[in-house]
Amino acid sequence: MKYIYIGDVVNTHGLKGEVRLISNFEHKKKVFKKGFKLYIGRDKDELIINTYRVHKEYDMLTFEGLTSIDDVIIYKGDKAYINRDDLKIKGYFDEDLIGLYVYNNDRCIGQVEFIMKNKAHNILVVTDGNKKNMIPYIPEFISDINLENQRMDIKAIEGLINEN
Repeated sequence: MKYIYIGDVVNTHGLKGEVRLISNFEHKKKVFKKGFKLYIGRDKDELIINTYRVHKEYDMLTFEGLTSIDDVIIYKGDKAYINRDDLKIKGYFDEDLIGLYVYNNDRCIGQVEFIMKNKAHNILVVTDGNKKNMIPYIPEFISDINLENQRMDIKAIEGLINEN
């Protein structure tokens, strides 16, 4: 099973087992619905969504069989995940890019370490030893992504790649 991080349980809400989740996950409409499985915490406890609603900036969830604050308080501060295979989408998730080797003109400049979320566009943080490069994750800079070969090719402009 391949887990994908979708957000953090930041608190409980009320006395009837509702939790507040903060999530920037791009496929919320496909995940946050009755009957979908989430995996919460270090032990990845399998919980099935019973209800979902939005309240301010929070995703509010209840789970089947958990009907009081005492049942869900243990998840406060935990991370929430989904099983990659439970979500059927075409293409790939941003999380699939982590670990890919990044090439510029057939020269490896490093591996994608993480994706920095930004309001304008996401940024790929590519590291090679002590060097860090930040590549805008937009079509103008990404020429090819090949998940099978763990390779991403970019189109770099002058000054984009740290040559030191």
